[in-house]
Amino acid sequence: MKLMRSFGLAALGVAAATIVAGTAGAAEITLKLHHFLGPKAPAHSKMLVPWAKQIEKASNGRVEIKIYPSMSLGGKPPQLPRQVRDGVVDMAWFVNGYAGGLFPRTEVFELPGVHKGNSAATNLAMGEMYKEFLAKEYKGLKPLWLHVHGGNAMHMVDKEIRKPVDLKGVKIRIPSRTGAWVLESLGASPVKTSVPELPQALSKKVVDGALIPFEIIPPLKIQQQTKYQIEGPNNQRFGTTTFQVAMNQKVWDKLPADIQKIFTDNSGPEWQRKVGEVWDASEKGGLGVATKAGNTHIQLSDAEWGEFEKAMSPVVDRWIKEVSAKGIDGRKLYETAVATVNKHMK
Repeated sequence: MKLMRSFGLAALGVAAATIVAGTAGAAEITLKLHHFLGPKAPAHSKMLVPWAKQIEKASNGRVEIKIYPSMSLGGKPPQLPRQVRDGVVDMAWFVNGYAGGLFPRTEVFELPGVHKGNSAATNLAMGEMYKEFLAKEYKGLKPLWLHVHGGNAMHMVDKEIRKPVDLKGVKIRIPSRTGAWVLESLGASPVKTSVPELPQALSKKVVDGALIPFEIIPPLKIQQQTKYQIEGPNNQRFGTTTFQVAMNQKVWDKLPADIQKIFTDNSGPEWQRKVGEVWDASEKGGLGVATKAGNTHIQLSDAEWGEFEKAMSPVVDRWIKEVSAKGIDGRKLYETAVATVNKHMK
């Protein structure tokens, strides 16, 4: 808390400090981007770093983006949305679910049956639906792009899972509240923990497994903590997780119009598609590390997956009921999300 208070004091000058008169050879605008994974994670090395360099190049060096991985500016992963909104940092990459229901409309893309295992298609659907359906819940933030990962596969320490009954009473790490609902529908006990805390939770048997994509296996050495990696047929997953790279709204408003355009042009559909391709390629690499270590990759059959889909189906109705009580047309949002993802799958 002491550290966060000091951040708060520093934040009073963020907007003024980030945009300064340029000197020879120096960037005019320096922005800090904070996130929770290490520098070896694909999200850092294959997504955030290339994007930052792309912005810097397009601006002819007028913009410099300094990336701070591993929560190196302080705080914990769930605090990242607030850090951006309060101006503690200029930008952050974070899991929407860490914000505890702050983005209920965007949650629709996490539900079973929406994400079909093609991250680019889901990313493009999120971008297409943002202005009309999602924008209302981003007050104080300027999302530069939204995306998903490859989807929540199941990683088990020592238990093979083939049907929902196999999960009865089993403790599984969740990425978000929608992940908790999925596990509850399958009879498992959800346990909330952030990604960096997962290896210790697995090794100490705080959890028996986790919902997480394959790409995170190498940086966290998940292959050493588990024996089974489980997914449905054709890359079907147990839902997914939504993320965003967001800028503080006041910082965004102070940027020159031509710089704003550079950010917009380099964060649009072409980039959203590339981000999806990066994550899906990283899925294959992560799974390869696990199987090479001797782990068992289980792809459920169509019949087996059908049992899981039937068990998970109440999650959608639960979400629709909850968001509808907040004045959101949950049914329309869900049906639109499914249709838009399907359109981009073609």
